[in-house]
Amino acid sequence: MSHALDIDQLRTFLAIAELGSFTKAGEAVHKTQSAVSMQMRRLEERVGQPIFIKDGRQSRLTEQGLRLVEYARRMIQLNDETLSAFNGKKEIGFVKLGVPDDYADRLLPQVLAAFNRLNPSIEVQVECTSSARLTDAIRNGELDVAITTSGDTSELHGEIIRREPLFWVTSEQHCAHTQDVIRLALGPTSCSWRRLSMDALDRVGKRYRVSYTSASASALVGAVHAGLAVTVFPESAIRDGMRILDEKDGFPALTHCDIALLRSDNARQPMHDRLCNHLIAAIGNVGTMTNQEAAE
Repeated sequence: MSHALDIDQLRTFLAIAELGSFTKAGEAVHKTQSAVSMQMRRLEERVGQPIFIKDGRQSRLTEQGLRLVEYARRMIQLNDETLSAFNGKKEIGFVKLGVPDDYADRLLPQVLAAFNRLNPSIEVQVECTSSARLTDAIRNGELDVAITTSGDTSELHGEIIRREPLFWVTSEQHCAHTQDVIRLALGPTSCSWRRLSMDALDRVGKRYRVSYTSASASALVGAVHAGLAVTVFPESAIRDGMRILDEKDGFPALTHCDIALLRSDNARQPMHDRLCNHLIAAIGNVGTMTNQEAAE
């Protein structure tokens, strides 16, 4: 009986280790949860050691499972490098991904690092700009995949993958939110959050002026941290040193924002599938069943 390890099983195992659950790993490697569970049972049999242990409703890695992670990374990388060498290609794939900078430094570094460890021979080139420009780039074929905030996704084969509440935020150290006329730091006129926030203030009769306009989230963060203005951010984009404002502070509740995944017509290869599946598994929260983890 062969004792060789199966690369596909190791790739699924590493997806579980990187993404934290059988369900998310299944989404990333495009397998059903039952198929993932079967693969892991077979991997445990092959290794001869328990690599998962039940922790309430979820499963976590055992000490032996943690040891296996690094071996799995090395074997997957060597496997992909070997295939590339004999296919006469330096790389298996090259994908252009666009993201708004609201998410570039909060969600994407860990997500893309995990993708790279799972797919070491697929290089991802990242472009950070506004959602409006990303949408145009997808339409023109300049990008393969993009994450955008809001907007109509139907014509671009897009799907809503994440939904987050929007919040008014100010500096913890300053009092910009207490001024008679609230100074706002917002995106350009093409930004959907800009109009939404202004309309919300108009409805409650709160006086304001837009003092800072920038498509760069970093610039808006700087204005808030310096105590110069109040802004609107989705939950995952809120930084340390920021305070959330609500009705008690005189700021009306805001609606949610939708995060979409767009894909160009030319991005239909397996490497694009892998990246899209990974992004959905890692950051998606739309359509997630509340009892999915209980089934693991």
